[in-house]
Amino acid sequence: MDFTKVKEALEKKGYTVRCFDTAAAATAYLDSAIDGKVVGFGDSESMIAMGLYHALARHNEVYDPKHPREGLDFYATARQCLTADIFLTSVNGLAETGEMVNIDGTGNRVAGSLFGHEKVYFVIGQNKLVPTLDEACFRARNIAAPLNAARHGYRTPCAIRQDRCYDCRSPQRICSAQTIYWKKMNHMEMEVLLIGEDLGF
Repeated sequence: MDFTKVKEALEKKGYTVRCFDTAAAATAYLDSAIDGKVVGFGDSESMIAMGLYHALARHNEVYDPKHPREGLDFYATARQCLTADIFLTSVNGLAETGEMVNIDGTGNRVAGSLFGHEKVYFVIGQNKLVPTLDEACFRARNIAAPLNAARHGYRTPCAIRQDRCYDCRSPQRICSAQTIYWKKMNHMEMEVLLIGEDLGF
């Protein structure tokens, strides 16, 4: 995968950008770059596939809603993530023009990616990359969200049919908010890792 165009676009928007051929190489980089920190994770199938929790938890204090600590449920763990030194997540869509898009149901993932940390890392597989912002928004809503709802076992129309968003009123609806990252947030370091493998939804 040639990431030249999107790398240049992201750098113009203020991000530090690194490109990796494999998820293993990106994991090794993060394992060396993050040490002795309090780390928070956003809900991300990409990061699960990379084995990031197990790599970083050996020498960092890691909070991940997918791996709640004893005595902490999902919500308590997610709140810990919001005050961590370092926050890691992925996105649902990335435009070649440098905009990133995320959809969230509970809000912990997008909230953690926007404010309050020393640094935020976005880990993004090549399957998230599309030519335009409109296509990134479409991908987030009509590809990533239905697959994500299905993996949770929800009975939303998009999860049952796995074809598109139906703008449903289901109590299990996972698309409560959509965030577009137009550029790097002010006053915070943000690094994007582009990975030449398909990861997550």
